Amino acid sequence: MIKKFKSIAILFIIQSSFSLAQQTPVFANYSYNTVIINPAHAGYYDDLDATLVNSGFLNSVHGSPQNLSLTINAPLRSKNLGIAGGVSVDQIGVTTAVSFFFFFSYKIFFDSEYAQGKWWAYDPNIISFGITAGGIQYNENLLSLGILDDPEFQQNISEFTPSLGVGFLYNKDRIYFGLSAPNLLGSRVSSERGINLKTTYYSYFGYRFFTTHLEEVMVNPSVLLKYVSGVPLQADLNLMVNYQNKVEFGAGYRTSETVSLLAGIHVGNNFKLLYNYSYALKEYNNINTHGIILNYRFGDGYER
Repeated sequence: MIKKFKSIAILFIIQSSFSLAQQTPVFANYSYNTVIINPAHAGYYDDLDATLVNSGFLNSVHGSPQNLSLTINAPLRSKNLGIAGGVSVDQIGVTTAVSFFFFFSYKIFFDSEYAQGKWWAYDPNIISFGITAGGIQYNENLLSLGILDDPEFQQNISEFTPSLGVGFLYNKDRIYFGLSAPNLLGSRVSSERGINLKTTYYSYFGYRFFTTHLEEVMVNPSVLLKYVSGVPLQADLNLMVNYQNKVEFGAGYRTSETVSLLAGIHVGNNFKLLYNYSYALKEYNNINTHGIILNYRFGDGYER
């Protein structure tokens, strides 16, 4: 009976882990690295931008979710075109998912002289359309579980699934809005019956405003919605505060799941370091997560 219960519990963990690549990143990750959920952000800034994200590596629970990702985001010589690329490694229990992706965007600029010289004016006024292509390599080390009396655990699983997605972005002055579907293929081209990836749809919008007429402190409330067929709609309610690109603070609430906090500092004009902490609200998901984000923007950096 105990062995059977153990097998069921482990099987639940494994089946859940197949959805690694469609998990929504914590708000700190996608707020500072939006291209991972919307390819329309490729080449968004005037200079090359590199972001390294890790989360879960300081967790004390063995086998709890961990993520490490790196993205490079750059405009092309034609300022209307942008590219980006990256790799992400997710691990939970005996499951590892390695994702790689390439992004391409076409941007239409307007009001290019808006707020020229302002410390906060590195977000261009654009309409952008993006596409992404890549793949996900799944590996299940089932033999390491040592379950000898169940045929489902007698062979490791290795599966590659291609991905293809689209995105849209509108940014005007202090308002922004985005729509995306990072993987329209889902698991349609997967040969493994155990892999069940459903198409995930994102929609987000936000507004930037200042607390004083000197425009020293920028406040940015935003909402992100996630829709997956057969799953309740998920909403992230976020708030970011930026003091002259020197220090940043933020908080986020994911409906009935987690509360996140973050704090960060700017080092010079080009480097940003942020710490993120997510607190789980559900008893079945009582794993609190620490994370770090490193961002480097070349050229003029965060100054314009």
